[in-house]
Amino acid sequence: MALELKQSPIMAQQLIMTPQLQQAIKLLQLSRIELVEAINEELEANPLLEEQSKDESEEDSKTDDERDVSEQDIPEILEVTVEEHARDDVDWEIYLTEYNTEWAAPSYEGKDLPSFGSITAAKTNLYSHLMWQLNMKNFDEEQKEVSVHIIGNLDEDGYLDIPLEEISQITGSSLEKVSETLREIQNLDPVGVAARDMQESLLIQARFQGFEGAICEKIIMNHLKDLEGRRFDRIAKSLSITIQEVLTAVSIIQGMEPKPGRGFADDETIYITPDIYVFKVGNDYEIVQNEDGLPKLRVSGYYKDVLRSRDSLSENAKIYIKEKLRSAAWLIKSIHQRQKTIYRVTESIVRFQKDFLDNGITHLKPLVLRDIAEDIEMHESTISRVTTNKYVHTPRGLFELKFFFNSSINRIDGDAVASESVKEQIKKSIESENKAKPYSDQEIADLLKKQNINVARRTVAKYRESMAILPSRKRKRFY
Repeated sequence: MALELKQSPIMAQQLIMTPQLQQAIKLLQLSRIELVEAINEELEANPLLEEQSKDESEEDSKTDDERDVSEQDIPEILEVTVEEHARDDVDWEIYLTEYNTEWAAPSYEGKDLPSFGSITAAKTNLYSHLMWQLNMKNFDEEQKEVSVHIIGNLDEDGYLDIPLEEISQITGSSLEKVSETLREIQNLDPVGVAARDMQESLLIQARFQGFEGAICEKIIMNHLKDLEGRRFDRIAKSLSITIQEVLTAVSIIQGMEPKPGRGFADDETIYITPDIYVFKVGNDYEIVQNEDGLPKLRVSGYYKDVLRSRDSLSENAKIYIKEKLRSAAWLIKSIHQRQKTIYRVTESIVRFQKDFLDNGITHLKPLVLRDIAEDIEMHESTISRVTTNKYVHTPRGLFELKFFFNSSINRIDGDAVASESVKEQIKKSIESENKAKPYSDQEIADLLKKQNINVARRTVAKYRESMAILPSRKRKRFY
């Protein structure tokens, strides 16, 4: 049987991801900051796009898809003239004579002014802070070279990230010289910097504060594991001291800094700007989109005029302008569609979670993406993209849209409650517990059952750990 190739037409429906559709999906899942960056990049790449000023009306921002370019009425812009008149009651001759004298001239030239970079505030990092102190030390050249290598190999927490033997090999100094220089640096500000581990850092701080040979030094040297587990009775028995003496030493250790370099970290606080606001008006809620900081785009009026005179354009110019025009119109349409979709999703969430907005987190209902998708007749993947990195400001606080989607925990009577509500109940139980005898995970599960919430002990442990709450043994207080 011979094989042969044939062509035959077949009709079939198929989803094609056009570049325009890919762009719309990409814009949908961008955060607010990423959207602004994407718009600014497009403004630079597409000459037909321009940003609409705040003083212009919405009618001026319509694209060619919304109205015909040839029917636009371009108003005549009148030239604004500013007339300046000198006052008649001022003796200008005396004025110029006084202010042109030599004593009135500045005593410095422009070159004497400090540069802008030298007068702007900058946060000091750990390296520069230590180098500043190093320059005031009476170190010889060998010690300075070793010190520079030690300071240059500190991590963000202030710990030495390289063995002393390697520093000795690099600098050619003896190991004893390197160790001696290291001890000098460890007593610089912040005290305990350049330690090899947390235990060494705490010991340096304890000795610097005059606790050498004291109980707190002994605890740091031999009982850090027991201190971490809050097994104070074991520490007291091992050191033959009372619990009260252990607690006094522990309070001193708690005042030390386990990460000396933390105060010089370069991390900056990033403030979240909500994409949408929810306000309570009477017994209902009103949704308002946050348009502050988002550039409003329109097609450039200059290129609209160019399109009117098509006869004077070359064929390549016509193709280029039409392509950029379609790209600009589609971008504007995609941004409008994105904002509209976020509004509809938020509107649906408010309908489902009205009890939460009225009464608080304990009334948060179980919700999944499918519920919202069916409510507004969209695909679940679209809802997922919309709720990613989008934030809403409500009367209950600022939340990511994904916060409102929770798995359900069954009640004993068969009803369901949101997992976030269960976490809140666990948190409240721990806050109200007796600190000398904190609740175990099983006891918290029993308390939840009394509140008609059926949850296992391991689920309580999982939720407790997700909220960064310590187990009962480490929450126990002896005073």
